[in-house]
Amino acid sequence: MDIGFIGLGIMGAPMALHLVNAGHQLFVNTRSELSPEVAASPAIRCKDAAEVARRAAVVFVMVPDTPDVESVLFGEGGVAQSLNGNDAGARKIIVDMSSISPTATKAFAQRINALGADYIDAPVSGGEVGAKAASLTIMCGGDAAVFERIRPLLELMGKNITLVGGNGDGQTTKVANQIIVALNIAAVGEALLFAAKAGADPAKVRDALMGGFASSRILEVHGERMIKRTFAPGFRIRLHQKDLGLALQGARELGVSLPQTAGVAQLMQACAANGLDDLDHSALVRALELLADHEISAAA
Repeated sequence: MDIGFIGLGIMGAPMALHLVNAGHQLFVNTRSELSPEVAASPAIRCKDAAEVARRAAVVFVMVPDTPDVESVLFGEGGVAQSLNGNDAGARKIIVDMSSISPTATKAFAQRINALGADYIDAPVSGGEVGAKAASLTIMCGGDAAVFERIRPLLELMGKNITLVGGNGDGQTTKVANQIIVALNIAAVGEALLFAAKAGADPAKVRDALMGGFASSRILEVHGERMIKRTFAPGFRIRLHQKDLGLALQGARELGVSLPQTAGVAQLMQACAANGLDDLDHSALVRALELLADHEISAAA
């Protein structure tokens, strides 16, 4: 199949490679330099998103934020320029795997549908590790028949793939995911900081907790990052901060209160204020450490 992929960053590049390695012809466009792996592959680089959409039957989008998706779809040289005139038997499918506003997603889907193409929102969870291992969780919103058409492609990139509902529901699920992840990172950070400040060895505390009801993937992976101080970005604080902004924006629109989410968003803002927002989101613990004037790794 001729497939397009727009956005080849930390996540997008390995995801695109899985499609190439499965034998699909890939047409790509990205603002950054191509990774050596993508550059060495049979993927063909296109001058803009419009060329990608003109040459591909299915177009994947993996860019940072809502305005970026809007620009890729509807800006100058955007996907929309190659959608007019498709007959019923040649409907292209646009699959947005970015993490963006659910409200904007519904509007984007309507505009794409009006141009004679189909739209699936399919944000992911699993970070760079999941992208490289093709083990991403993929949360989808859109028409069930269209979803089934692209499921084989999604299965090349992820393992837990769920059609949640209509357009926008995939993005809503991703926002919910980001709330849970952020609160868990903060909880692990507070627990290990408490243990370290009390004089216990945080590594041994983590080992003990891994065998109990407090065990979690966050404690396993990010707890280790906090102790070893390995904050190279798999998923940057500034991107998670953006996602929590979507959660709080949605809460205002829905008239609900998300007090714990608001608190973690402030911790991320503290990280950003201290120049830490390009670190991995496990570095959220640095905000807690600054408040305590104590680092977890200093316990021993």
